[in-house]
Amino acid sequence: MKEFPKGFLWGGAIAANQAEGAWNEDGKGPAISDVYRNGIVGGHFDGEVLEGHYYASHEAIDFYHRYKEDIALLAEAGLKCFRTSIAWSRIFPNGDEEQPNEKGLQFYDDLFDELLRYNIEPVITISHFEIPLNLILKYDGWKNRKLIGFFERYARTILTRYKGKVKYWMNFNEINHFHTIPLAAGGILIKDEQSKLQDIYQASHHVFVASALAKKLCSEISPDAKMGCMLSLSPIYPHTCNPEDIFDAYELRRRSLFYSDVMIRGYYPSYAKRIWREHGISVKMEEGDLEIIRENTVDYLGFSYYRSSTHKAGMPILGNTGGIIGLENPYLEKTEWGWPIDPKGLRFVCNELYDRYQIPLFIVENGYGGIDEIGENGEIHDDARIDYIRKHLLQLQEAIEDGCEVMGYTWWGPMDIVSAGTGEMRKRYGFIYVDKDNDGNGTLERRKKKSFNWYKSVIETNGKVLFETNDKC
Repeated sequence: MKEFPKGFLWGGAIAANQAEGAWNEDGKGPAISDVYRNGIVGGHFDGEVLEGHYYASHEAIDFYHRYKEDIALLAEAGLKCFRTSIAWSRIFPNGDEEQPNEKGLQFYDDLFDELLRYNIEPVITISHFEIPLNLILKYDGWKNRKLIGFFERYARTILTRYKGKVKYWMNFNEINHFHTIPLAAGGILIKDEQSKLQDIYQASHHVFVASALAKKLCSEISPDAKMGCMLSLSPIYPHTCNPEDIFDAYELRRRSLFYSDVMIRGYYPSYAKRIWREHGISVKMEEGDLEIIRENTVDYLGFSYYRSSTHKAGMPILGNTGGIIGLENPYLEKTEWGWPIDPKGLRFVCNELYDRYQIPLFIVENGYGGIDEIGENGEIHDDARIDYIRKHLLQLQEAIEDGCEVMGYTWWGPMDIVSAGTGEMRKRYGFIYVDKDNDGNGTLERRKKKSFNWYKSVIETNGKVLFETNDKC
């Protein structure tokens, strides 16, 4: 009977800004996520907290105060690892301070200790769509080279503090979203469409240097720890076999792979020169930048996978937190939110990425967002979610059989959290239900769904149960 590799990291994933709440407690400063209403895609960026408006991140699911209860549930489900992020503005409230906030550091000490008490490995993202607001308003986000120094100080602080507690790090969440949601991903306020690409590629260079410096620090401070990069890498298919569609889709794909190319290979790809030339882009670099990037490449590639998309030559390029928004694929079913369901696409992209890079892969986000109803007996039967994840895990195992080296899989998210894209609670991903609605009403009570015990059985059998279920279907 098939199963997953020994030591496979079965887990779950959340982000601080979508779960913790406590947005201004214990010295935490405001982050970009704290001044967004209705999510980071099509929502309102207020630039400050306005009275009389609801900000979902301010309380979120109150993980900050309830993490022990939540971790106990995750341990009951058998998780081997748990991915979350450190809220940058908990550690440096404005992002540019000389000294960190001790209460913020202590919270993550306590959080990681609680995870390790249950033998759950922390998998930690250093920056996950929660850049300190001050770094945007005062410094213009990652367009400003000064952020390299601020990030290096932040990275040094947490890498030193949590040495021995965190073995798996990732630098930036879905960094290729600079192109589709630049404000959320990079704190880049687009003030002029004419200079948009110039700003994006300049900010990207600063992030590449910062990423390399973080990797260098990780190697020096914790030689046994691993630093990965993290991208949104759902596949982009040509909409037809027209060569124009095929090559246009290929070029669009490169806009994402550009980021992994630099952070994994350690140099700018040759195709970047043409992009910069044709768009009049001039990326300012300082002496030593390219050497730093070359000598400090990441150890693994983490990525999110929710859906695939199809692209037709010349169509507008739009995206959200699930990836590029393409044309309808008539061969695929959809979720309640209209996202295509494409399990085989996960096998496809694993092979694409492993063929290209030959470094370990880590699926750090995959899940089904849907509407869950509590039955009369209090049970929540989320069969569509189970079916979605089962089919994706079967294709992931096929990718492993193909020869792809895959470290693990973290279900997004194990408990219901605030949607990054829309700011909703109604769009639920978890195998643990959280009693809260879109307007912030609810008890925050946690309740196990049907998928809780199903995923527990997957972990207990190291995936064997997937094939038993598949044989019966």
